[in-house]
Amino acid sequence: MSESNPVPARPVLSLVVPMFNESANVDGLFARLTGVLDRIGESWEVVCVDDGSGDDTVARVVEHHRRDSRIRLVELSRNFGKELALTAGLQHTCGQAVVMIDADLQHPPELIGEMVEKWRQGFEMVIAVRRGRENESALKRVSARAFYDLFARVSEVRLPQGAGDFRLLDRKVVDVLNAMPEHTRFMKGLYAWVGFRQTSIPYDVADRAAGVTKFNLFRLYRLAIDGITAFTSVPLKVWTFVGMMVAAFALLYGLLFVVKTLILGIDVPGYPSLIVATMFFSGVQLISLGVIGEYLGRVFTEVKSRPLYVVRNAYGCRRETIGGE
Repeated sequence: MSESNPVPARPVLSLVVPMFNESANVDGLFARLTGVLDRIGESWEVVCVDDGSGDDTVARVVEHHRRDSRIRLVELSRNFGKELALTAGLQHTCGQAVVMIDADLQHPPELIGEMVEKWRQGFEMVIAVRRGRENESALKRVSARAFYDLFARVSEVRLPQGAGDFRLLDRKVVDVLNAMPEHTRFMKGLYAWVGFRQTSIPYDVADRAAGVTKFNLFRLYRLAIDGITAFTSVPLKVWTFVGMMVAAFALLYGLLFVVKTLILGIDVPGYPSLIVATMFFSGVQLISLGVIGEYLGRVFTEVKSRPLYVVRNAYGCRRETIGGE
């Protein structure tokens, strides 16, 4: 398809592809994507979101855009993180169904056809669920399992085990997500919170076509904290309970000390026990302040009401949504 051919104002299928230093994967990605989408037989668009790449990802995508105007690009002004890159992509799509897929080809594009079939059957969200995590380190597998278990215990929503961002969303689901103004966005939680009629498709995660993963343990930890604090206030309630227990223990210990003094007389207090008790209660206070600080920091972010992201350039996309407000 050339630039001179008309592009449907409202394609049936939109794809959102967040990118960060994915230059080596761009050509292989579009080679597989375009073939899969053409075989589906519906009008389509691919909205790539460059999340502040430092390589020539933008130049490579722009080259593909010039060859095929159905390939579009939103270039963010800096790295805002994958959650906001996905948000920017959703706000720049206009398809009746939207599929989110990674650029590293770990998400098999060939599964999109099966997703579309499920969507045609009436499902408003089709979730690709990974069969296993054998290609990940033991630490990452244990951490992921612990997070999902903890989230299920403390949150009001349920995250399907093995579900990520690779999924199809009906336009009505996308419109609801786009209407959410919150800045600390945990997309997996938002997908689960909105509800709608859902189904899942199992798949095997492939190895990265090129490059290395951008998610280290620290980023995954921050994402987990954002997810928990965005969907539950249980940590605050837990520390209220801990405070009550510590206060009760202190009261009982004080009564025990009074009784002991009345019976045995005044005893010389031990210095080590005093230091240990002081350090213990100080640690409890600092942890509780840290939990409160996490929530307060999110309130501070929301009150500032800054745009979710800033667009540097847009190629083939609607420019009136620049800023993500």
